[in-house]
Parts: sequence; C-alpha cells; structure tokens
Amino acid sequence: MIMGRRLGVLISGRGSNLQAIIDAVADGRLDASIAVVVCNKPNAGGLERATAAGIETAVIEHTAFASREAYDAALVETLRQREIDLVCLAGFMRLLSPVLIDAFPNRILNIHPSLLPAFPGLHGQTQAWEYGTKVAGATVHIVTPELDAGPIVMQATVPVEDDDTPDTLAARVLVEEHRIYPEAIGIVLAGGWRIEGRRFLRQPTAP
Repeated sequence: MIMGRRLGVLISGRGSNLQAIIDAVADGRLDASIAVVVCNKPNAGGLERATAAGIETAVIEHTAFASREAYDAALVETLRQREIDLVCLAGFMRLLSPVLIDAFPNRILNIHPSLLPAFPGLHGQTQAWEYGTKVAGATVHIVTPELDAGPIVMQATVPVEDDDTPDTLAARVLVEEHRIYPEAIGIVLAGGWRIEGRRFLRQPTAP
C-alpha cells in the first residue's frame, strides 16, 4: 500500500541531509512534503535551513525531560499532530526508545555514514579509515530498537584512497548520503516493499 507523503525530519545539527531532502522535494525528485522539522537543540543550523524553505520548525530540548521515554512521547505527539507518515532522522543525535519506534513501525528512516553492519555508532567514516578498509560508504536503513541494525533500504560505496584523511573521506561519503537519502525516502513512500527477516525487499514491477 502506498503511504501518505508527509515527512517529519528530526535533526540535531547543521542539517545538510535535511537540505538534500528539501532540494529533492523542490526540484521534483522526491514526491513528498516536509510537514515539520524537529530539533533537540535550539541553535542548530538546520533550523535556519528549514525556516528559509518555509517549513515549520519545532524545538523540543531533551534536557527538559526526565527520561528518554518522556522525551520521545513528546516527539510522538508533535509528529502525530501534523499527521506525519514517515519520520526521517537527519543527523538526529539521540537513541530512540520503543515509545517512538512503536508509534511509527517501519516508518522511521536513518542515514548512517558507513556500510552497515560495519562501523555502527558515531563517526562511522573515521572508524572505517582507522580500520584500514578500502571501501567506505553510506547506508539508509529502517530504525529498530537496536543501534544502526534495522533493515537496509539502500547503500552507496566510496573508495578509500591512500592519501585520504578522516575529513576528506567523510566529505566524499557525505556527497553519497545526500544522493541516496532522498531516493531511499521515495522508495519507502512508494510502497511495494516488504521485510523478510531483516531484509528489505522490493516487489518486482509488473510487466
């Protein structure tokens, strides 16, 4: 079934992946609308990006809540009030509790800067560089309670050059993040997919 196309984007920082989604919507590559951008930090640069694009913003500071669950309940209320169909994490530096995940089952996406399941957690690009891998990349996955372990929707690879630094590698990975995240969002919104085990499978197109 094709779901609605109202996105809620959660951010904590500069919002470069948010900007990639904004641009994809604006130029017609992504048939969706961003109904709200929610941030847990009042001074995050991504809020300015959203405001410049005419998108509603909401600042919900996690420090004002006694528990992760209480904070996530506030997020759920904010998103449901705006009839959000798909939640997109774009540099949202918070672990999600079951309160939020269960409210949007298989409807929360995250972009991670490594080829999962390798190098979950923070600074995936630096982890790959330090480990000495020859290929790094980015992953869009459905969010589950386990950290960076949900079904993979899309991945992109980036070669690790001998003269790379963590910063130069991260910059090239970021280019791929910006490319694949809007595309993966479109795939999920279009429907015609299923999850078997932990595999994200797209239905074959009828002839």
